[in-house]
Amino acid sequence: MTDVLQSVQTCATGHQPWDLVNTTSWVTDFVLLGFPSLPPLFRLLLGCLLSVCYTFTLVGNLCIVWAVLRDSCIGRLPMYILLGNFSGLEMCYVTTTAPRMLWDLTSPPPGTISFHGCFLQFYFFFSMGTTESFFLAAMALDRYLAICHPLRYPMLMSQRFCCALAASCWLAGFVWFLAPITLISQLHFCGPNVLDHFVCDPGPLLSLSCTPAPGTEMAFYSLSSIAIFGPFLFIVCSYAAVVQAVTKLPSAAGKRKAFSTCSSHVAVVSLFYGSIMVTYVVPEASGGGNKVVTFFYAVVTPLLNPLIYSLRNKEMKAALRRTLGGK
Repeated sequence: MTDVLQSVQTCATGHQPWDLVNTTSWVTDFVLLGFPSLPPLFRLLLGCLLSVCYTFTLVGNLCIVWAVLRDSCIGRLPMYILLGNFSGLEMCYVTTTAPRMLWDLTSPPPGTISFHGCFLQFYFFFSMGTTESFFLAAMALDRYLAICHPLRYPMLMSQRFCCALAASCWLAGFVWFLAPITLISQLHFCGPNVLDHFVCDPGPLLSLSCTPAPGTEMAFYSLSSIAIFGPFLFIVCSYAAVVQAVTKLPSAAGKRKAFSTCSSHVAVVSLFYGSIMVTYVVPEASGGGNKVVTFFYAVVTPLLNPLIYSLRNKEMKAALRRTLGGK
């Protein structure tokens, strides 16, 4: 891996990597190393797989958004208003990484990205990931109110409150990392400029800074931990109350129906948090060694979400048949 890094640095800059450390010029672009050990054939196969995943992700989530917007049976329900926003978010989330990865996989190495382009990807990737975390908590709140407070649910989760809740998730997600990412972009990057990743990730970026910034690094990972564990703990507490309420229902059919309305959301929560916690909570775990994990939650999870919600939800399947069938 060291030889690969040195060869890419030399090819990208025209200098030996050890000369870059002493240079006085600042980095104007970065080299995304990606998967340097893959032979060309496997890079092509991975590019084809990524292209298929990206296409199906866009189509699947777009169908859910279309059904929520066009179907009058589910379009006014808070659960599906949140789901429509979540699916739209998933399309934007995967678009921050997949097209760039496709370009790098199908182009001759090294794949360079401008300094500003790198930090724009960094900002949107993390902002949308944070927004997704907040939306999963909002959807858990909706299920908690629907099951634990069914009589007051129409008043507590009104359409107006649901829209305000969705807008708050979008706003909070895009503001959350604005300050720490701005601080990281102000660090001195004097070389080398090779990121051992396929996206502009904080771990490799911070390791390339010429001036250590432990305060900025600690602030970033502290905010990451809050954005991950805060909504996750809220979701766990919500479902603990849901389980307690469902076990008190007298009929088995009522219990099955209550659990079925939550199963899709629980599956998505497990996929998202199960893969993301390891990567951004502990600073040492966010380097290039977690490329596969990053690929999973950045590409595979948005692909699986529409499948989970459409296959396990009878109302969504019926809405898709009505809207896509032109009824």
